[in-house]
Amino acid sequence: MRYDLIIFDCDGVLVDSEVISCQVHAEMLTAHGYPISAEDVHARFLGRSARAARDEVEAELGHPLPEAYGTEIRALMTRRFTELLQPVAAIHETLAALTLPMCVASSGTLERVQSSLRITALHDRFAPHIFSATQVRHGKPAPDLFLFAAAQMAVPAARCLVIEDSVPGITGARAAGMTVFGFHGGSHCRPDEAARLQQAGAEATFNDMRQLPGMIQ
Repeated sequence: MRYDLIIFDCDGVLVDSEVISCQVHAEMLTAHGYPISAEDVHARFLGRSARAARDEVEAELGHPLPEAYGTEIRALMTRRFTELLQPVAAIHETLAALTLPMCVASSGTLERVQSSLRITALHDRFAPHIFSATQVRHGKPAPDLFLFAAAQMAVPAARCLVIEDSVPGITGARAAGMTVFGFHGGSHCRPDEAARLQQAGAEATFNDMRQLPGMIQ
């Protein structure tokens, strides 16, 4: 077997959160003077850290978002996730079938990632091996987060397999020297998603988590 560690992205890979997240961001940004649709949030910010997205928005606005913005969006996201968030289809049975060490490397904050995993009963599968872009200098598409996760797990980058659903995630994993599979089975994925992930450098793509154990073998 080529791998000693599987690194999972969280949003769109473990939890089917991207549609909810894009809608919340669109609502909040629009309410604070930056009109944008959920579709445009998806196209521009999917897979990137909230810090990077906020920096870009504030640069275009020419001023910082209000101090209350962060608190408001976290509160709304928590409510929506608690009401609506579901695990990605078949992820529980897939994780149970995998024998390799696993961890999570997400662009979300640690608090949000841990909350999402708890809501979907996935937290105990990974804890304490849950890593966030807030722990490194540069988030995806930089390789920093993937290299940090591999170092924490004491596994060489070349022996890591990353499961990602976004172009920034694919790009970052490749830059880290890791193999990456592109997952396009989330509810946010478009018909051309597999082609986009392949173009970004995914070694393989799949849309059903039940395929993953066989692909690793």
